Parts: sequence; C-alpha cells; structure tokens
Amino acid sequence: MTHSDFDSFRPPAPPRRGLRGGAKLGVRRRDGGDGSREMPMVPEPEFTSYYGRPVVKPAPWGDDVAAYLFLGGVAGGSALLGLGGQLTGRETLRRNARLSALAAVSLGAAALVKDLGRPERFLHMLRTFKLTSPMSVGSWILSAFSAGAGVAAVAEIDRMSGRRLPLGPLRPVLQAVEGPAGFEAALFAGPLAAYTAVLLGDTATPTWNAAHEELPFVFVSSASLASAGLAMITTPVHEAGPARTLGALGVVGDLVATRVMEHRMDPVEAEPLHEGRPGAMLKWSERLAIAGGVGTLLAGRSRAVAAASGVALLAASALTRFGLFEAGLASAKDPRYTIEPQKKRLEARRAAGVTDDSITTAR
Repeated sequence: MTHSDFDSFRPPAPPRRGLRGGAKLGVRRRDGGDGSREMPMVPEPEFTSYYGRPVVKPAPWGDDVAAYLFLGGVAGGSALLGLGGQLTGRETLRRNARLSALAAVSLGAAALVKDLGRPERFLHMLRTFKLTSPMSVGSWILSAFSAGAGVAAVAEIDRMSGRRLPLGPLRPVLQAVEGPAGFEAALFAGPLAAYTAVLLGDTATPTWNAAHEELPFVFVSSASLASAGLAMITTPVHEAGPARTLGALGVVGDLVATRVMEHRMDPVEAEPLHEGRPGAMLKWSERLAIAGGVGTLLAGRSRAVAAASGVALLAASALTRFGLFEAGLASAKDPRYTIEPQKKRLEARRAAGVTDDSITTAR
C-alpha cells in the first residue's frame, strides 16, 4: 500500500470488528446472549416527516379564511331571519337581519379577496361552473346570495333614509323586487353556510377529511347560533322571537352534530380537536353555546338577558369555526395523523378479507 506524507496527520482508525459466533447481518445479540435471542439493529420506523416536510401539505390559508368561514355563517342565517321577519310582519327584525346579512357577506367577501391576493382571482373563478369543485360551486353560491341580500338591504337603507337615495326611476323597480330578493337570498342561505364545510372536507387535511360527512351539519348549526345571537343583540325582545327559536335549535344541533362527528372520527384524527389552542377554543365554544341556549330560553322579556345570550351565541359560533379551522391545520403538520389512521384502515380491510386490491397488497 502506498503511503502519503500526510498520513501522519490522520487520526488512528478504530479497530474493526468482525462477525463473531455466526452472528447474522442486520441483528445483534442481547447482553450475555448465546445467539438464541436476537434483536433487530434497525429500530421500528417512526413517521415524523419526509426530509423535514409534513406528509400532507398544510392548506395555505390564514385567519382571513377562518374569518370568511364565520362571516358566511352569519350572513346565511341572517338572510333566513330576514325572510322570517318579512313573512311575519316583524319590520325591525327584517330590517336588522337584512342589514346584517349584507354587512357579513361584504366583510366575508373582502376577507376572501384578501386571502386570494388580487380581486380578479375571484372573478376568474366565475368563468366556469364545475359541480365537482366545491370552490367553483361556492363562488357561484356566494355571488347569487350577495345579489339577493344586496337588493333587499338597499331597499331597507332607502326606507331608513326617507327615500333619499339617488335611485330615480329605479325606485319602483327596487320596491317591486325587494320581496323576491329576500326569498332568493334565503334560498341560498343554507348552501352558503354549508359549502365551506364541504370545501374543507374535500381536502387531504386529516381532521377535516375525517369529519367531512358531519362537518356541514356542524357549520349550519354554528351559522344558526351566530345569526340568532346577532339578531338578539340588535332587535327588541318583542320582535326577536324567531331569533330565539333559531338560537335554541342551533344550540341543540351544534352539540349533537359535534358529538356525532367526534364519535365517528378515528380517535387519532380527532385528537387536534381536544389539544392545544384549537381544543381550548372548542371547549369554550361548547360552554358558551350552552350558556347562551339557557339564556335564550329565559330572555322572553329582558333585553339585557337577550343581549348577553346573543353575545354568548355569537362568540360560540366564532370559536367553533376558528377552532375547527386551526385543528385541521395542526393535523396536517404532524404525519402521525395521516399515517396511523391509514394503517388502521389497511388492517381493517385485511381483517375483512379484502386482500386482492392495490391498497392491501402494496408493500
């Protein structure tokens, strides 16, 4: 072997160990063993990440989208209450609910456009209509709802201003279409409140995807809480009867739908709903919903109790939306929430005798 002048600077090589006693490659003996007991040299793999990255790419959404989820629920429920006031002759409830619907959908659209970055991106989504895309369908639902809610609210603003809006010959047209516009907005209220849940469940985010069947019911119930709470704050008690009814039904629906959702989810995928910041939000959401529901039943004559109950319901709805949103983002960052449920589903398929498809035969 040829030696170099720099060999003297090299550290001494550690002594080499050979295989002793017929030891097998890839295994090592326990202390004091005679070869009868062996343990693998490679530990059981623990999925943490691939090259420092999550298994599932987290959704690139921030608080603007979470705010849009909440405001969409407020707008949809308010449109329903506006129709209720329209049909029952409760003018104050109708006016407040219509104005709330317009304000909420306007703020929500602004939050959505801010998240998109440029307003024209929203317009691009309206160039096509694709039933298999929740985003495409949702864009059209939002546009259709906004048209009806906007017309109904402008009619209310014109009345509040003493017919002073510069409408000219359009005023008789506005008065003629005001009622149908209220119906149209209420028609799209339910889809507006629910489509965002379908949008979340359609992603690969573990917690959202695991809850995709029950999430629309949770979102619709949450929308009922928010809109009823806002109406109870802004409307006198003697006209807020429909709002109290909607709020009480929303509390029951919210509690039941959430329990069913968590029960049907894999325990691992449901963990983010109970841990950290999202878990704290959802716990307080449940407490406030119960408190607001009890107050709703007792608020028949007291404006103060009605307003306090409304604040509790409104806060409960907001915490539900933000808590579910953040729980989903947290589940996408930890590969455990993706890998472990997949392994359980694979084992269940094999146990059921399904062994001839690409899922159960993959190695």
